[in-house]
Amino acid sequence: MPDRCCCDVKIKDRSERKVLMALLAINALMFLVEITVGIIGDSTALIADSLDMLADAAVYGVGLYAVGKQALAKIRAAHISGLLQVMLGAGVAIDVVRRMIWGSEPKSFIMITIGCMALVANVICLQIIARHREGEVHMRASWIFLKNDVIANLGVILGGWLVYLIGSRFPDLIIGLAIAIIVTRGGILIMKDAANEKMAQYRRVP
Repeated sequence: MPDRCCCDVKIKDRSERKVLMALLAINALMFLVEITVGIIGDSTALIADSLDMLADAAVYGVGLYAVGKQALAKIRAAHISGLLQVMLGAGVAIDVVRRMIWGSEPKSFIMITIGCMALVANVICLQIIARHREGEVHMRASWIFLKNDVIANLGVILGGWLVYLIGSRFPDLIIGLAIAIIVTRGGILIMKDAANEKMAQYRRVP
């Protein structure tokens, strides 16, 4: 029985590692695509979404570090993940304010096209991680990131249509700010989950 238990843990760790590596690769690739096109298309929403992808890629890297380690290491990884998300949200909010002051000319077609690409990528990621969404704290954090990413992608697409329909840059700025708020809220939820998990771990100690 102990051997089977040990084997089960190894299989679980291997499965988590594969999932996180796939998520890391997809998010790193989409970051490069979105940041490049976001700069070319002068879109705050796309740049915000690209930085979200970058933060997620960093978070999955932290999650990979945590796989196979003790519960407290996984809790620390989740806490770092949440902190990264909050920092990202603050950075995006600053960029929105900068663009409100200095101006921007977002390209609606680019926003819609790349937003759709990112949405497809994140739906694939959701399918990859679905069976781990009720797992340990570092995997639950990854699930929260992805749900936020899908909302952000839909926002970018909506923003692109609004820019096209009303001929104003403000939908792009509003969506960028909304992404910052969503990401910050997700980071705070993750840190709260990590804190609760840490307290539960201490209560289990005799």
